[in-house]
Amino acid sequence: MGFERVSSGAVWEERYSYCRALRAGPHIFVTGTAPVAVDGSVFAPGDATRQTARCLEIIEVALMQLRADRTHIVRTRMFVTDIARSDEFGLAHRAFFGDHRPCTTMVEVSALIGPDMLIEIEADAVCEE
Repeated sequence: MGFERVSSGAVWEERYSYCRALRAGPHIFVTGTAPVAVDGSVFAPGDATRQTARCLEIIEVALMQLRADRTHIVRTRMFVTDIARSDEFGLAHRAFFGDHRPCTTMVEVSALIGPDMLIEIEADAVCEE
């Protein structure tokens, strides 16, 4: 089985030697995805809902490059800096997925790679070609 990788071009990918997403047969793994704007800055500082939506948007773009979409996601992991804001994160997750409800985990972490980042999301998908 071969691997297929996609990159988002984020500076950390080259620096830390990882890719945005990797496909191994029907399995797709999307690395921790932070709320980064197109220009590389932090997207919507302080806004948990918009940051969550941005992470999920970046994840879907990576999936599309590997011939999949949000309906193929089977699991997400949300790393948040303030679990007291769980409704903001969780309801944005719900808005993105609708009735396609993947397994998910939300855990609080002490910090993310950027001090204005409130959330980082990983996703796993399964998609037969």
